[in-house]
Amino acid sequence: MGHSAAVWDYRAATEITKDWNGIHQIVLRTPRGASAQVCLHGAQVTSWRNEHGEELLFTSSKAIFKAPKAIRGGIPICFPQFGNCGSLELHGFARNRMWAIDDNPPPLPANDSSGKSFIDLVLKSSEEDMKGWPHSFEFRLRVSLTTDGDLTLISRVRNINGKPFSFSFAYHTYLMVSDISEIRIEGLETLDYLDNLFQKERFTEQGDAITFESEVDRVYLSSPNIIAVLDHERKRTFVIRKDGLPDVAVWNPWEKKSKSMADFGDEEYKHMLCVDGAVIEKPVNLKPGEEWTGRLQLSVVPSSFCSDRLGLDRSGL
Repeated sequence: MGHSAAVWDYRAATEITKDWNGIHQIVLRTPRGASAQVCLHGAQVTSWRNEHGEELLFTSSKAIFKAPKAIRGGIPICFPQFGNCGSLELHGFARNRMWAIDDNPPPLPANDSSGKSFIDLVLKSSEEDMKGWPHSFEFRLRVSLTTDGDLTLISRVRNINGKPFSFSFAYHTYLMVSDISEIRIEGLETLDYLDNLFQKERFTEQGDAITFESEVDRVYLSSPNIIAVLDHERKRTFVIRKDGLPDVAVWNPWEKKSKSMADFGDEEYKHMLCVDGAVIEKPVNLKPGEEWTGRLQLSVVPSSFCSDRLGLDRSGL
């Protein structure tokens, strides 16, 4: 599909509005009625709805939609640092910056360019960012919806610096769930993980699936490229497919921590779960001129679509 067809796709299914204190929102739609909303502040996906209009991402009722505060929910972009694993602000600065619409991005592979509603955004290093992280980069993000309503995020980070640099990264994905005590994650069993509740000590997952009955803050290492999050009450499964993202961060603050966060409701932990495709343990190293790509695809299937058929033991997209 040539460039003109891609432009038609973009014009037909994309609208740009002003919302949230004048910050631009991009709304992507499919012919069947699925939608996604992207905020130029942080290049953050703030909504993803299926064709029935049901919201699939969690956003706190107490979230602050005012720059430079990060928005609590959706899919924040953690770059060039995940968590507090470096000298920068928590989760880096990309989620707190205004991004620009990229009208002429470098081409993506054909299978990521056709039959979709999409938007391309770009963030380039600023003088302010260079003070704390003295590296020149270009970060391009494509957010797209397939005709089936699958949500895909493709990040491309290019080193335009004269020297190498390294970074950690995550799509900090807040999933909307019915009841956290009824949720299970399949695909991470038997893996080693770093437990942030125990000074990043390394453990090995013992359960046949991950379930929740208290606070969880872990980074699972060298994970498969397909993971399933099963929501028993809603009889649906989030399928997470990823590429270039070897780690998976799993987080739920539970009751005590929820009460300590000003932009998070006391009881909201029951209805959210963060499952992040990430690069954390071994940061990405880019030489001058090199580019890294990290791809995440989210889809929802009925839970009767059992994990055996997802090929959780196989990697690749």
